[in-house]
Amino acid sequence: MNKIKKTNPLNLFDIRKLKVPPGHFECIAIPMTYNLEDALVRWIEDHLSGRFYVGRTLGLDKDNTVSTLIKVGFEDAKELSYFTLACPHLKY
Repeated sequence: MNKIKKTNPLNLFDIRKLKVPPGHFECIAIPMTYNLEDALVRWIEDHLSGRFYVGRTLGLDKDNTVSTLIKVGFEDAKELSYFTLACPHLKY
């Protein structure tokens, strides 16, 4: 099925995906697994419309060991809520 989408001005000017998360972004940290970062970016670009950040960071996991995490942040808190509820990559 072919999707026809409206052009997003943020994509047009290449300012939608940010390289550094600003302080006002709402963020979540997800444990790193193989190729999850690319899959999350593709899902966000297909299903959401606002500015976002996806990058790797170091943090403590549930066993209090240092591990690599994926930090995902959104400018709009509603998009973070939708992402955590609807993204199928977070279910596993």
